[in-house]
Amino acid sequence: MKSNNNTTTNHTNPFNKYHSKFSKLIIFFTTTLLLLTLIPLYYPLHTFSSTKPTLPESPSPESPFPKTSPDHSNITSIVITEHEDCDIFTGEWVRSHDEPYYTNESCWAIHEHQNCVKYGKPDLDYIKWKWKPDECELPRFNPYQFLELVRDKSLTFVGDSLGRNQLQSLICMLSPVEFPVENSYTSDQNFIRWKYVSYNFTLSTFSTPFLVKTEEANFNDSTHAGLFNLYLDEFDTKWTSRIEHFDHVIINAGHWFSRPGIYYEKGRIVGCRFCQIENITDYPMTFGYKKAFRTAFKAINSLKNFKGVTYLRTYSPTHFENGSWNDGGDCVRTKPFKSNEVSMDGLNLEIYMTQIEEFKVAEQEAKKTGKRFRLLDLTPAMLLRPDGHPGRYGHKPNENTTLFNDCVHWCLPGPIDTWSDILLQVMKTEGRRTYEEKLQSKQDNIGLSRFKFH
Repeated sequence: MKSNNNTTTNHTNPFNKYHSKFSKLIIFFTTTLLLLTLIPLYYPLHTFSSTKPTLPESPSPESPFPKTSPDHSNITSIVITEHEDCDIFTGEWVRSHDEPYYTNESCWAIHEHQNCVKYGKPDLDYIKWKWKPDECELPRFNPYQFLELVRDKSLTFVGDSLGRNQLQSLICMLSPVEFPVENSYTSDQNFIRWKYVSYNFTLSTFSTPFLVKTEEANFNDSTHAGLFNLYLDEFDTKWTSRIEHFDHVIINAGHWFSRPGIYYEKGRIVGCRFCQIENITDYPMTFGYKKAFRTAFKAINSLKNFKGVTYLRTYSPTHFENGSWNDGGDCVRTKPFKSNEVSMDGLNLEIYMTQIEEFKVAEQEAKKTGKRFRLLDLTPAMLLRPDGHPGRYGHKPNENTTLFNDCVHWCLPGPIDTWSDILLQVMKTEGRRTYEEKLQSKQDNIGLSRFKFH
């Protein structure tokens, strides 16, 4: 009897045993799913280590940067500080101890004429500055974050060669993660398209320096060589017909409007710029500039299916001194200006204000149909960087061709890389801003409805 009693006391219920195993399986699978969910969310928030890599003892004369590729294995998570209320466009250039995002040897996308290190720019101090907004810190560009934000999306640069300059900078800044492959569907070199395969992200450029319909004027004398016909009220359909399904459109223009041109409206000549033709009124540069931007913005606002964001990247000032681009002007300064050392005036101010005025008009018009216009207000910052241009170091010193000093474009790497720092910050705050605008629009509509007569 004792033995039987012991047997009865120690007997385990089969249901309880099964229930215990099932509970453990549930905990295991739940933990696994949680980890699989968190890891992808954590990955885009990786950034580069702030630890400065060790430079080689004897860098090559072609490149002063480390020979080895940056080590991205030592990365830590960061907190995305959006600075929604901070004016990131007002500030100073301050010293930076960070290495450049890339080197002239690590990125194939650098245009030869902006490869300042290759062609011996003597003072590389221009790489050792960063933009510091007055009210906050501007986070360093994180290529992982950027590519996650644009996953399954598209971005295009519309405008002149400074748009291409920015595009090449962006490709180089994304290169630690991935290089794109070209997948243009046309042989037209004015429109080139690339694909970031791992992210299904399309990047492209449309070359349209005047933004509107343009053709080279047909004159057979040297006096009118290089003269363009600008149809200031007609869309340049080579780009306006192709951007409707882009998610981000960055538009810029400026320097080409200083060139000679004949202005047309409604098919008639209404004036010109340095055309030297009798009985045609000669207008200042901003006459055609203003109307071209008005037409370009009108084209975007007229696209019924366009759901993307339009960014105006404001004018990038030149820094020629002791002459202009074609009579010996050069840019030899070796450090940035302080904001109290230089002011925006003259033509720079006229061009800048013309852009801002047309942008504000287009922005208000866009709100009527839910379109979004954003400002990349980079003129104040770039006015302070006379040191970051190629100057005479965009080609070999003894190259057998006539090449002018370039104080228009920017060295790569160089100050232009800050444009992508700022672009990423603006893109990160886009969701909140869009929500607030929609909320404000609803409140305005409710307020108006109270005054309707029934």
